[in-house]
Amino acid sequence: MIILLQSESSQTFKFIPRTLEATSMVITDEGTNTGATITITPIVDRYYLSVSTVLSLIEGRSYTLSVLNGLDEVYRDKIFCTNQTISEYSINNGEYVQNTTDDSYVIIP
Repeated sequence: MIILLQSESSQTFKFIPRTLEATSMVITDEGTNTGATITITPIVDRYYLSVSTVLSLIEGRSYTLSVLNGLDEVYRDKIFCTNQTISEYSINNGEYVQNTTDDSYVIIP
């Protein structure tokens, strides 16, 4: 899974495809099932492809990524968009408040 930010600037991610060539990628929002095709010019870094592009992602959503070389799919993965740090990620960030009690109780005879 690729973790990206909700950002208006260019983001870079690397992946290992079946072949070291790619011409486009399709990103599909899993919630709305809408997709966008983006033409890419990846950089070969040993056995990785590195892609730098601006993506319109919404925080908290998951996307499917399909990288194509012409009509052939050379890589498939999932993208998750979050602005939280990965080591402290919480799905309930700011939504869940824990109640504290003194755990005392009364027994009535």
